[in-house]
Amino acid sequence: MFSLKGKSAVITGGGSGIGKAIAVLFAKQGAKVYILELNEQSAKQAVAEINQFGEAQAFSCDVSKQDQVLATFSKIGKVDILVNNAGIAHIGNLEKTAEADFEKVYQVNVKGAYNCLYAAIPLMKKSGGGAVLNMASIASVVGIADRFAYSMSKGAIYAMSMSVARDFITDGIRSNSISPARVHTPFVDGFIAKSYPDNQEEMFEKLSKSQPIGRMAKPEEIAALALYLCSDEAGFITGNDYPIDGGFIKLNN
Repeated sequence: MFSLKGKSAVITGGGSGIGKAIAVLFAKQGAKVYILELNEQSAKQAVAEINQFGEAQAFSCDVSKQDQVLATFSKIGKVDILVNNAGIAHIGNLEKTAEADFEKVYQVNVKGAYNCLYAAIPLMKKSGGGAVLNMASIASVVGIADRFAYSMSKGAIYAMSMSVARDFITDGIRSNSISPARVHTPFVDGFIAKSYPDNQEEMFEKLSKSQPIGRMAKPEEIAALALYLCSDEAGFITGNDYPIDGGFIKLNN
């Protein structure tokens, strides 16, 4: 079950964290993985790891630049699966979100996903269908303190996922999104070290306990859900968002 043999999978931000976990698992299941990354070094490291057991290729690409994205997808040629995972965070409420901060988050998180969709959908139509998976967040459906710009961007991801599902269902293209709560990634460790250098363990525990289940998710747990949604076994699933949140949305009231 859940074989991706013969499929071509594009994963943005696949050099670390959730994106890397998805890239590794998809390759293990037989997909040819294409990692689009701004961080060339992390992309090369991920590809080297994957190529020990599977097949992967890295492209240095700024997803916010449409010309770069179109050129990259043109090189790839065939796209069966697109995982829009690349994204950045911003901490601050409305009053603490400068125009430059808002614009930066929009360019990467929203326009970046749009650019990849814009490039991938025609290729999927040409080959008879495909699966789109966009990385949203619990912040797209509930209010998270001091995450104004980030929440905006993830709300847009959710909306784009549903729109693509509606518009291209007759082309054999499925589109869904995943909404994780906090996931333990190098980004989280770096954020805690930078923001709370004197009480890192305490803050890690506090952030972990904000999920009712009592811990953060593992990147591999997000990847497992991604695999299902992009596999043929999920062929009847489109136009849905899947919280993977340790009970955050339903049990935090």
